[in-house]
Amino acid sequence: MLENYHVISTLVEDKPGVLQKVAGLFNRRGFNIDSITVGESEVEGLSRMVITVRADQKGLEQVTKQLNKVIDVIKIKDITKNAVQRELCLIKVNIPNEKARAEIMQYTNIFRAKIVDVTEETLIIELTGDIEKIDAFISLLKGYGIKKISRTGLTAMARGV
Repeated sequence: MLENYHVISTLVEDKPGVLQKVAGLFNRRGFNIDSITVGESEVEGLSRMVITVRADQKGLEQVTKQLNKVIDVIKIKDITKNAVQRELCLIKVNIPNEKARAEIMQYTNIFRAKIVDVTEETLIIELTGDIEKIDAFISLLKGYGIKKISRTGLTAMARGV
């Protein structure tokens, strides 16, 4: 896992402006949000935000205290160490020749990715996994010429009860 990397799961009121308040809080404290995903939760009227940020322990505590003061924030939990973490990535890669196509398809199988679009010149590949897996796959494809990458940002859920 990356140094000073934290995954924060936050339960918030499902209403306009909450995302802006939370993002603004991180901005005012001088922290860059690496990714933020938001979607409905298991509780009607509440959404779950999964925020990834790099901060030292003191900075993380400071941000957590400030988040707790936001009236729309219901619950905050640092789930960095004990969570299932996944990200979705779409990668459009060049196919310079048939040999390259076969190699890319082989990598796709090894990484349990899916080819979701094919043209004579490019493939679009869908990959789901943790950050390290996606970064490793992208690294393998760089030599072929990546045209575009679209990543959703991390979503995560604490393990156990």
